[in-house]
Order: sequence, then C-alpha cells, then structure tokens
Amino acid sequence: MKIRDLGVLAAVIMIVAMLIIPLPTWLLSFLIIINITLSLIVLLVSMNMREALDFAIFPSVILLLTLFRLGLSISTTRAILANGDAGDVVETFGEFVTGGNILVGLVIFMLLVIINFIVITKGSERVAEVAARFTLDAMPGKQMSIDADLNAGMISEKDARERREKVSKESDFYGAMDGATKFVKGDAIASIIMVFINLLFGIIIGMLQLGYELADAATHFSKLTVGDGLVAQIPALLVSTATGLVVTRAASDGNLGEDITRQLFAQSKLLYIAGGTIFLLGLFTPIPEWITIPIALVLIGGAYMTSRKNNEDPEELLEIEEEVAADTMKSPENVVNLLNVDPIEFEFGYGLIPLVDAAQGGDLLDRVVMIRRQLALELGLVIPVVRIRDNIQLQPNEYRIKIKGNEMARGELLLDHYLAMSPGDDDSIDGIDTIEPSFGLPAKWITERVKEEAEMYGYTVVDPPSVVSTHLTEIIRANAHELLGRQETKQLIDHLRENYPILVEELTPTPLSIGEIQKVLARLLKENVSIRNLPIIFETLADYSKLTSDTEILTEYVRQSLARQITTQYVSGGPSLKVITIPGKLEKIIADSVQQTDHGNYLAMDPQDSQSVLEAIAKEVERVSFMEQSPIILCSPGIRMYLRQLTERYFPQIPILSYNELDANVEIQSVGVVNVE
Repeated sequence: MKIRDLGVLAAVIMIVAMLIIPLPTWLLSFLIIINITLSLIVLLVSMNMREALDFAIFPSVILLLTLFRLGLSISTTRAILANGDAGDVVETFGEFVTGGNILVGLVIFMLLVIINFIVITKGSERVAEVAARFTLDAMPGKQMSIDADLNAGMISEKDARERREKVSKESDFYGAMDGATKFVKGDAIASIIMVFINLLFGIIIGMLQLGYELADAATHFSKLTVGDGLVAQIPALLVSTATGLVVTRAASDGNLGEDITRQLFAQSKLLYIAGGTIFLLGLFTPIPEWITIPIALVLIGGAYMTSRKNNEDPEELLEIEEEVAADTMKSPENVVNLLNVDPIEFEFGYGLIPLVDAAQGGDLLDRVVMIRRQLALELGLVIPVVRIRDNIQLQPNEYRIKIKGNEMARGELLLDHYLAMSPGDDDSIDGIDTIEPSFGLPAKWITERVKEEAEMYGYTVVDPPSVVSTHLTEIIRANAHELLGRQETKQLIDHLRENYPILVEELTPTPLSIGEIQKVLARLLKENVSIRNLPIIFETLADYSKLTSDTEILTEYVRQSLARQITTQYVSGGPSLKVITIPGKLEKIIADSVQQTDHGNYLAMDPQDSQSVLEAIAKEVERVSFMEQSPIILCSPGIRMYLRQLTERYFPQIPILSYNELDANVEIQSVGVVNVE
C-alpha cells in the first residue's frame, strides 16, 4: 500500500478517535487551522475546475470534512465543558470577532448560520436534487447520441467508450452529490445545537463546578461558545459555497474566473450603460463622489478595452484561420489519413437529409445501430462502423452504398411516398413505377392517399427509411465475407480464447495460421452460413487440419459439422426441405472434370458442357421460382464445392447443399431435377 493511501487511512482513524479521546488544547488549535485550510483548498479547487468530473471525489471529500468538523466540535465542546478552555484559536476568534461584545458575536454567528443553512445549503440541496434527476433522465438520450455518432463515423470506438464512461460517471457523481448535500445540511443543524449546548451547560458547569458567578460564567462561556461556533461555521460556509459552485457549474470551456470575465463583461455597451448610471448616481445624489466616480471610470475603461478587443479585423482572423487550415492539410499525418478506406459507406443526396436528421424526425442512425446488432447475431461477425455522409455529386433523392470504397448499390427514394409491392400481377393502384432495390421486385411509389387502398389489395407497403434499411442490410449480408479480414479474424479468435483457451491453442498458430482460418470463415459467410458458432467451427478445423491444409476442403468439413444449423436455416414451415436435385450422370461428369494440382483442386469442365449445365440449372430455377418456392440445389458431398465454383458467378444467391449438410431427421422433397441433354 502506498504512503498516500496510508495517510488517508490514518486521517480517517484520527477523526474517529477524536470522537472518543480528549485532545490537548494545542492540538485542537492546530487541527482547527488545518480544517480551515482544507476547506479553503476545496473552495479554490471548485472555482478552478472546468467541469464537475474534474473533482469527482468531491462527495467523499464533503463527507470526510463534515466528519472532521463534527469531531473537532465534539472535542472543543468537551474541552469547554470540562476545563473551561478550548485553546488559543477558539479564544482568539471569540475575542477578535466579537470585539469584547458577546451579543455582537452571537449575532454574527447566527448570521453565518442563516446564510449557510437557509441560503447556500438549501439552494445547493435543491440544485443537486434536480441535477441528479435530469442527469439520470438524460442518460438514455446521451447513450443513443453516442451510438449515432459512432455509426455516422464521427467518433471512434475508443471515443465512444470514453464518452459512455463519462456519462456513467456523471450520473454517479450527481447522484452522490444529491446525498452529500444532506451532510452539509445536517452539519449546519448540528452546529446550532452545539452552540446552545456549550452556552447552557457551560454556564451551569461554571457555576456549580468551577465556582463562577452567573455573570462571569455567562461572559466566559459565551466567549468560548462564540469562538467555537465561528471556527466551525467559517469552514462549513466555505465547503457549502464550494458545494454550490460544483452543482451549479454548467458546460463551459474554462474555469469560474474565465467564465465570469468572458460572459459577464463581454458586452461593452452594457458596461458603458452601467458606468454612466453609477457616474450620474454620484452627481445627483448625496452618495459621496469619491466612491461612485472611481467605480464608474473602471466600468467605462473596461468597456473601452472590451470594444477594442471585439473590433479586431475579421479579415485578418480569416486569413490566419486559412493559413492554419492550409498548414494542417500539408502535414504528412493528414495526407496519410486520406489513404484510409471506410469498410462501409452510405452516401446520400441533400434531399435525403431528413432521413438522418433527428430534428426532422429522421431515425436512420438508430436503424443502423439495430442493423449492426441484427447482423452480428445472424452472421456472427462484428459489422464495422457505417460511415454516413451527404454527397452533393448525387441526385437530391439518390443514395449509394459502398463496401471498402467500391460502389455496391445505389437507389432513389421519394420521402413523401411509400413503396408498394404487389403480391401478384395486380396493377390497379396509381403510382410511380419503380424497382424495389433490395430484391429487384417491381414496385410503385404511392402517396399517403392511396396507402390504405394498396394495403386492402394485398400490397406490401413500406416507408422510405425501411426501404433503405432493408437495402443496406442485404448489401452488408451479401458482402459480409469482404468485411472479414485477418484483423477481424484475430479479434474473433481473441474473444473465443477467453472461454476456450485450449481449443484456440491447439488450432493456431499451428497447424493453421490466422490467414487460413480467415479464408474458411470468409467462404462460410460468402455462402450465407453464420460463423457465430465458432467453437464447433474450431473443433472441426482442429480435427481435420491434421489431414489437410486445403481451406476449401476444410470448409466442406465445417459445413458438415454445421448440418443442424444449415438445415434450420433453409427448412421453414414444416419438416420437409424442397430441393432441386442433381442426377448421378451429371454428378459423374462434374467429378470427372476436377483437376488436381499442387495448389489445390479446381473444376476444368468443357465450356460447352458448362454452358449446358448452367442452362439446365437456370431452367429449373425459373420453374421452381414460378411455383413461389425458394430454389435450393442438393448434390453429393464430393462435387458440392465444384458445383458452387460453376454457379457462383451466375447464381450467387442460390444455396448449393450436400446430403451430409442436412440433419438426418429432415424430409427431402425433390421439386426438380437438373437434366442435361
């Protein structure tokens, strides 16, 4: 334990001991001066802090100082009643402040108590209560604002984490201050009670035990009581003032002195008016001119200096700002920053600004937060921050989505319309013909007037924010494999290591490197297979990486281990899975076309045969789609990855499954066969 920690512990133990052990008068005098010094330091710190969290330990300091002050009051009370003497400091305060007049001393003491208890403490208590309540109420909004800035790319993950911690600390601080003001209030009440105890019982003890006459006892113990009350109330007043300053501090860029001079004396016209008023007050009233004229001159002089400062040449300031900006852009660090490419970008024309402007009811930033969470649960991948910005090069109602700097999609929105998609060939409603951007379906932009009519006809009607949210979700889902690099894979491995250290240690860095693991995971994502169940994936890789290091073959083993997950993904509404099958003859043709090399296996089918297979697949896919069913192709495990190589360019969204990737309990129903003539 450090020396400063021991010092704090010793101070707390000493405070507790003061409540029990009688202290000599010289030590009491020393501790009273220490109390005044500490209270003064607290006041100065509270005046010079820039924000409340700069003095985050203030509630605890209030408690310790209050306990210290009460301990001193008990010790001085014990000394006054037992010995009729509380030390030089108490006696000096009693004589100096009262000027030999006990009534004056009592009046001054009562004034200090009234100022402290009724004015400062009561006001601080109310402000602390309101601040605690409003800080707690504003906490969800601040958290959402931080998430929105993070998704907009305005801040980094580190900045967001720091801001969340600051919001949490602010809530804790003002909650603690709400309770700490009760200590200050209780201290003021205790001081009043102790004064009456010292005075009443001091006179009684002086007369009965010390042999004083009533007048002498009243004079002696009144002086000590007033001195004791003053040495307690002055530090209490300082701490109460500090409490009021802390809880009333608003957001600012400077300390209290800077804020007062900048905000109170910033307008020169008002200072001229105030100075002129005081000057006239000295001329036309009996108030002495030697008081009013110097004050008026100071105000007028301050107004003149302020006006000169405010009238600096704005063009000169603009030139300085431009020079600073130019120098900043020339610096090597900023040139390097231009090379950064955002993983995901969403750009929009100026007509779509209401989508992201919360003041206009836009909730796209909140939707992006939900999209990232949804895809993280679905895919098992932490989706990077989506950079959202306007682009004047786009049409007003146009937007586009980029993945790693490359445009992946674009579309147009009509903010005062709804997108209606027909369930069939019905074309009976009025609207602007368009194409639904996510799935390429025919649709119409309709107005609010025909919305209910469209819904009655069975149209699916969605608002523009939902259209763009769905489009963004599908683009990210389709390109998730591009968002998974080695760095992201390392983060997934580190997260898995927390709960499965032995499994991770067995797999990497040998026999598989991070790059090889990344290739397996990317291939799974490319075929819309979630990698959220990393333990099973790593268990499979650990088992089969001893047999082969071919990442394509390892991916096939992993897919088979995820059979239940894959089956659940494609089976909906019943126990059966409707598929398009590959006949044995075609499977043999594909298997015979596989070439084995030192760098892996690949499909080397004759171009004419490839064209025939693709045409046959297209024919069956079209027929099954016409039956309003999702086409799924089922084949043997040996040719699955080669059939995927053949079809991924032309049918990237059609799942290619093998028999080993299906759960044993699922019923397979063939709705088509790929026959090649």
